Amino acid sequence: MSKNICIVAGARPNFIKVAPVIRAIRNAQKSGVDVEYQLVYTGRKDDPTLEASLFADLDIQSPDVFLEVDCENMNELTGMVMAQFERYLQDHPTDVVIVVDDLASTMAVAIVTKKQGVQLAHIAAGTRSFDITMPKEINRLVIDGLSDILFTAGISNNSIANKEGAELSKVYMVGNVLIDNIRFLQQRMKRPAVMDEMHLEEGKYMVLTLNRKAIVNNIDEMKSLITVIDSVARKAGIKVVAPLRGKALGFVLAFKAYQDVADHQSGIMVVQPQGYLEFSYLTAHAMGVITDSGNVAEEATFNGVPCVTLNSYTEHMETVTVGTNELVAEDPEKLQNAMEKILNGEWKKAGIPDRWDGRSAERIVQIICGE
Repeated sequence: MSKNICIVAGARPNFIKVAPVIRAIRNAQKSGVDVEYQLVYTGRKDDPTLEASLFADLDIQSPDVFLEVDCENMNELTGMVMAQFERYLQDHPTDVVIVVDDLASTMAVAIVTKKQGVQLAHIAAGTRSFDITMPKEINRLVIDGLSDILFTAGISNNSIANKEGAELSKVYMVGNVLIDNIRFLQQRMKRPAVMDEMHLEEGKYMVLTLNRKAIVNNIDEMKSLITVIDSVARKAGIKVVAPLRGKALGFVLAFKAYQDVADHQSGIMVVQPQGYLEFSYLTAHAMGVITDSGNVAEEATFNGVPCVTLNSYTEHMETVTVGTNELVAEDPEKLQNAMEKILNGEWKKAGIPDRWDGRSAERIVQIICGE
């Protein structure tokens, strides 16, 4: 009997994590496994963060269905996604719904899935900050609590899932699915045109990404962090390449305009947001990365590139304990020290965590098809 799978993405980073699962399902189909799938995006078809090249780069099709929900208020968004996804399940017979990570839209899908009596599988389960004041922590607890199958990335996530009462038989340590993508794309990375335009040499620049609302919406914090990044870069005579969007972009452009008036040559180089393959190349060949993104920190660990995370915690502690990542919170002094360590070649020795072997998606599909 054919198994119908629905894979749901709630934002751009989710596609990067579900792409290996889609490729693994296609491989299973080729080898005769009777399985069908649809890719559903909770957002809009004209979402500007989903450039056409993203799906080609990841070797997956664009979503089969768009729920067309776009809303700033997370509670409203949750309700709207629940209503739209309920309609989807009523119109599309589904055996398993696969969700990833911890967005409000993911939680909404999880609730509806269980109310409709459909099996729910959660990729990146058992991820905790242990800070219940964070909205995403509540989302995680709800999603994991409702899931029939929990796919974890590492030992620590496994023990969390088990402690919270999940049945051992339903918790599978499959490894980090993001790494499947990095391994898959290693041969396909593209040297971005911006490197020639800006005369950047491999290993002689840093990369900055900023998206976290807690930082971007705090002008004082932004000012102190950007000032440090700019000043350390200028003193060292290196460039910090910043493919930014939204508020972070606006702030850094205003900061640079002020620098120009003051006749300082800014150390931060703002560039257009890059395609996935170009961005992967840019970070893989940097001397260091400054970010507030867990995905970017994981990629940096895999590539052996020093990474400074502007957060006081990470859901993937193995990037810190084993990998190249260091947490500096929003502390300008710690950030300065970390940047100077990178520039002086004094970064810690690091390795690759367990089960980062690029076969996580294959394990996920085998387990789901065998259920």
